[in-house]
This record gives sequence, C-alpha cells and structure tokens, in this order.
Amino acid sequence: MKPTLVLVGRPNVGKSTLFNRLTKSRDAIVADLPGLTRDRHYGHGKLGGKPYLVVDTGGFEPLVKDGILHEMARQTEQAIAEADAVIFVVDGRTGITPHDKEIANKLRRLERPVFVAVNKSEGMNSGMVEADFHELGLGEPNAISSAHGEGVRGLVELALASFPEPEEEEEKSDAVRVAIVGRPNVGKSTLINTLLGEERVIAFDAPGTTRDSIEIDFERAGKKYVLVDTAGMRKRGKVFESIEKFSVVKTLKAIEDANVVILMVDAQADVSEQDAHIADFIVQSGRALVVAVNKWDGLDAYTREQTRVILQRKLKFLDFAKFHFISARDNIGLPAVFRSVDAAYAAAMAKMSTPRLARVLADAVAKQAPPKHGAFRPKPRYAHQGGSNPPIIVVHGNAVDHISDSYRRYLEHTFREAFKLQGTPLRIQFVTAKNPFADKDKK
Repeated sequence: MKPTLVLVGRPNVGKSTLFNRLTKSRDAIVADLPGLTRDRHYGHGKLGGKPYLVVDTGGFEPLVKDGILHEMARQTEQAIAEADAVIFVVDGRTGITPHDKEIANKLRRLERPVFVAVNKSEGMNSGMVEADFHELGLGEPNAISSAHGEGVRGLVELALASFPEPEEEEEKSDAVRVAIVGRPNVGKSTLINTLLGEERVIAFDAPGTTRDSIEIDFERAGKKYVLVDTAGMRKRGKVFESIEKFSVVKTLKAIEDANVVILMVDAQADVSEQDAHIADFIVQSGRALVVAVNKWDGLDAYTREQTRVILQRKLKFLDFAKFHFISARDNIGLPAVFRSVDAAYAAAMAKMSTPRLARVLADAVAKQAPPKHGAFRPKPRYAHQGGSNPPIIVVHGNAVDHISDSYRRYLEHTFREAFKLQGTPLRIQFVTAKNPFADKDKK
C-alpha cells in the first residue's frame, strides 16, 4: 500500500504549491489568496523507488464553529484521519502565529508522525528561520521553498523514511481484478448481488452503506474474477461520520490495484463533478475502464436521449471506454458489461509488435505530417511498445518533443484503431534523437 502524506496548515502558506511540487503537476490551483483550496485534493508522487499519495487540504481553521471555514476544517480533520504522515506547512516569512499554535495543539494529539515544513524560506538563513518554529513542539522544523524546490526532497525523504520500498510483486493469480466504483447509492452492491445470485454484500437504499472495500471471488463463463465492491465516493463535504473517514483513500487504492474498473453512473441523477473526478482518477491511474449507466429502465425515451447527450458532454474524455445502459436490479445489460470488461483487460495487456507499430506510424505520418514547430517540422521515425496496463507506445524521431497535443491525439486515435485498444487509456511517449554533433566544438 502507498503511504498517504497529508498537507495541513493555515490559509495561504503554500500548501497547494507544495502539492504541485510533490505530484509534479499543476492540478491544484495556486494564487495569492487565502482559502482558495476547499475540498481535499489527491495526487500521486514518487521519490526514488517509493510511490506515495499526497493530499492537499484547505486552510485549517480549527476554532471556527460554523460556515464554510468550519466545513473546510472538518475536511482537513478527515484528511488527517486518513494520513500515514502529516506535513504541517507554515510561513517562514511571517513567522509563528497564534493560528499555527492552535493547529499544532491539534496535531500533537495525533498517533502519527508530523513534519513541520517552514515554507517560503528561499534566500533566508535556514537555521534562523527554523529556530522560531521549535516552539510548536512538533520536532525539528525543515526550511523549504515549495516554489523553488529547495529542501523539498529532504523533507519527503524524512516523511517516507519509516515506510519500506514496495517489494517485488508476487506472482499474481490469473483472476482479473474488477473494482466497481461510483457515488453512493448508485447500485454497486446491487450489481454484485445480481451477478452472484445472492445477497453477498449489503444493498440498501441509503447512501454510504458500504464502508470498506470488499473482495469477492467470482467465475463467469469459465473466467475467474475478483470483484471489489468499494465505498461510495461522495462529495467530500458530505463525508462526516467517523466510520467513513477512511473510505475515500481505500477506494482510490482499490482503483490502483484493479485490472479493470467499472464506473457506475446513476441515469436518474445528474452527472456530477464527482463522477468526472472519479473518472479522471481512473484515467490518471491508467486503469482499463467500462462505464455502466445504471437505473436505465426507469427512464422514458426523451429522458434517455437527454441523458446520453449529457454523458457525452461531461464525460467526453472517456471516449476510449465502452458505455453500457443497464439495470443492475433486473439483470439487464450485465452480460454485455462483462464482455467489455474482458475486451478492456485484453486491450490493456495487448502486445504490439515493433514492425507493425512502425508501419502504422509511417502510414499515419504519410497521411498527415506533424505541424511545423518554428522553422522545423518534427519527424517521427519509428515506434516500439514501452509497457502494458496501460499500453505505452514510445515514438522516436527528430524534434518529436515539439509535437503538438492535437497531433498526439491523432496518433493515439490511429494506434487505438489499428490495434483495437478500446477500453484502456493509451500513453504515447516521444523520444527525440540526440544530435551527434551537439557536443563538438564548432570550428
């Protein structure tokens, strides 16, 4: 299991900037305004051979008893409950504040390690800027600059020191792991019960019935599966019960451990941002995907057409996945769902020969050459497979690191059509050939 690092601190100390640094992304919005981050934000990171999950939280206001700041504080407390380690971010230029002391009082009562990150310390004497924060009583402070990267690596090494590197994966069984995810009360447990023909997991018409991920061995048409029923990933502002504090991280980890994910969407409810967030995490994790739109039997013809339009608009980035319109309760459409699960798994594990990849690439370039970048035109020359689950295609050539996003999508569509890769994300990596004369002195 990946350790989970949670970033905590008062507003505008640079938590989101540090989150972007740790995840090597720009996923968290950064601006010089307090209170910009409200919900928890999850991302992936890796230091050496150690992967981890990092959680960005809103500004922590532990003394506020109502309003949006109170809800943000509850969000932060929930994130802390899911943490393996906490990074307490403070502002080295402002110095210690009463607000910092209130947060420290909360963190000292935790039964998990806390690391103080003294941010915005660039250009300052690290010993002097750290000295003020010993008063917090949370151990040795660490001077960093999340904007410039100074001290960040050492901080993360310290936070991950007690977690071992992941062992070599044991030989896995031939059963396909299928995680069933979605918002609460969308019908995940009902789907599993219908497949099994028994009340194996609790299915009840109330959100949040499933509190943890449940694994069930299952066989269908001679093929073995492990079905993983996950807790509903509701909007984080609505997760208040202490028993639910761990459900979101466990669901994210169930997605990462799966071979194929079935994303369930409620046809009788509007497609929400939370559905899109779950879908985006599945894509970023590289998992094969099937979308099951449940409770389809309760809609009239006009509503069905409108629902299709909404799905196409809000989940258009899932154009590689197969959509099925089902009724989990009445066993309508489920055989087709599992045919797509098998196809998505086969696509994710597909082996693509280098000669055929090269031919497909050459035909694509001949049909439509990459647009020029300045005075030069990128020249893709050959391709080979760089990995599976998800499939990775490595394209070599001259100046291919300047290929546009639109041309990348064109190549992705071409390879997907040629190798029938429906149901899985596809990664394309570009490697530019080194100029043999680059290191030679000009005469």
